[in-house]
Amino acid sequence: MNEDAIRLHSVSRRYGAGDSEVTALDQVSLAVPQGTFTAVMGPSGSGKSTLLQCAAGLDRPTSGSVVVGGTDLTRLSETRLTLLRRERIGFVFQSFNLLPSLTAEQNVALPLRLARRRPSRARVREVLEQVGLGDRARHRPTELSGGQQQRVALARALITRPEVLFGDEPTGALDTHTGREVLNLLRAMVDAEGRTVVMVTHDPVAASYADRVVFLVDGRIESDLAGARADDIATRMTKLEAAPC
Repeated sequence: MNEDAIRLHSVSRRYGAGDSEVTALDQVSLAVPQGTFTAVMGPSGSGKSTLLQCAAGLDRPTSGSVVVGGTDLTRLSETRLTLLRRERIGFVFQSFNLLPSLTAEQNVALPLRLARRRPSRARVREVLEQVGLGDRARHRPTELSGGQQQRVALARALITRPEVLFGDEPTGALDTHTGREVLNLLRAMVDAEGRTVVMVTHDPVAASYADRVVFLVDGRIESDLAGARADDIATRMTKLEAAPC
């Protein structure tokens, strides 16, 4: 039986105060079982990125709790929260965020160096092989295609063996073919290695790679779909975007 990798309980996130206060998340409760792939979708401004940031410990909720692997993030100091993100959580974003002066293997090893841990060359090569870039270890970002750069970013996220991998539009800057390659890698990590992946996306095809799609509207979970096809997801999104405010 799967345990939950992530649990959000009555999470709200508000910005500003008084008349200018904005509620980005409103009493959101969500459980993500270990070894599953979850996609988060919703209209623009629905709170998708805020949900991801709170679940990953990048932002603190105004109220409610976020538990990752049994640890309540809302109770941690900033120092302990930083350590947890560094050691137990991986991130892949739409922008690759690679350092142009470093080779692929140096970019991959960077999280370990920042944690003052000596990176094993064998481990670095292992994750580069895992994403299909074993022969590009000494190439710099300018010598790699966009898809290859995103795979380096994925390898960098995997180097610490994170409990959960978060992706914020990880295929948004890629062409269709390359994006599918990255999605197949994420899917394989869940199926073959039992990793947990949570991904924000606007693309119904990308979301169809997930086990479950969670739909947000106005900071609240409106519905979800399990094992859905891309056309079913697109239909649901069209209805949500067309719904009256």
